[in-house]
Amino acid sequence: MRASFRLGRVAGVPVGVNWSVLVIFALIAWALSASQFPRSYPGHPGWLYWLAGLAAAVVFFLGLLAHEVSHAIVAKRNGLAVEGITLWLFGGVAELKGEARDPGAELRIAGIGPLVSLLLGVFFGVIALGVAMAGGGGLLLGSLSWLAGINVLLAIFNMLPAAPLDGGRVLRAAVWKATGDRTRATVVAARAGWILGVALIGFGLWRFLVGAGFGGLWLALIGWFLIGVAGLEERQARMGSALRGVRVGDVMTPQPQTASGELTVADFVDNYLFAYRHTALPLTVDGEPVGLVTLDRVRGTPVEKRATTRLAEVACRAEDLVLAAPEEELTDLLPRLSACADGRALVVTGGQLVGIVSPSDISRAVQRGTLRDQIDAGSR
Repeated sequence: MRASFRLGRVAGVPVGVNWSVLVIFALIAWALSASQFPRSYPGHPGWLYWLAGLAAAVVFFLGLLAHEVSHAIVAKRNGLAVEGITLWLFGGVAELKGEARDPGAELRIAGIGPLVSLLLGVFFGVIALGVAMAGGGGLLLGSLSWLAGINVLLAIFNMLPAAPLDGGRVLRAAVWKATGDRTRATVVAARAGWILGVALIGFGLWRFLVGAGFGGLWLALIGWFLIGVAGLEERQARMGSALRGVRVGDVMTPQPQTASGELTVADFVDNYLFAYRHTALPLTVDGEPVGLVTLDRVRGTPVEKRATTRLAEVACRAEDLVLAAPEEELTDLLPRLSACADGRALVVTGGQLVGIVSPSDISRAVQRGTLRDQIDAGSR
């Protein structure tokens, strides 16, 4: 999930917000201001309801941010790099680079988020109790009570033992510890996520049909999201198993054809397009990669501008390239391939280009790895 804009850094981790956050933020603020608060605490002016609803929504999202920051901090303490945190429609996600080294690290990273949400719920609950005992009430008490309840509910929901929820990570850690097989643990957690997703869709649609309105549809939407992500995690786990032990240098195309960024698009079409069997062309200066051109990028250049447009102008820029070393594990490279370079990585040694890894290279490696696993299973 990509951020639409950045907020800054928290604990050294870049924090971004996807535009979809505005949707759920508006829905929460509207539900509180136009429905729940006026119904529970009548007699206040409309602007005060909106102020309370907006304030509660802001504090709720700060709690979500604290949840994800806790994941990031514990992940860094357990040796994982954190590329950023993004808040979006379904809450937030801490973008971790790599996998936990053992079940204990997995458990710590997964468990801290729900714990933080639970502590926030208790914190707001204690304050709400204090306000009530002091004789206070009204919108302040209502806002604090809602924040206490929603954070406890968030902690409970996230601890459901199904991927991609934090509880699914805890389940994976437990199965991993019991079996010693990370791939099997991931598949178990992913299938639990698929089951939970189906259950949420069924329950949500039933709630909608009996008159629960938007709440039922929202549950069904969450279920659909869980099914999609759980299926993706299972596929990635099986791919990781097929690629275990495979290094970038084992699958790369060595010494690929290169070109200068000063070459025009028209020259590339006339002189390289049919002579070069690959669909991506690295741009280099003295052997150092400075860009990458693909057929899709060339195709997007209007015909009348191809004679005057340089390849450097349509290429993936140097700072956006995905670079890898030949000795790097291929499974460590895969999560980075969603960057600018259209699913490709340039392989470098000492700053010099020595190869390129394309989606077809990875596909062939997966096929060979899957065949290897089938042979190994048959020989047992």
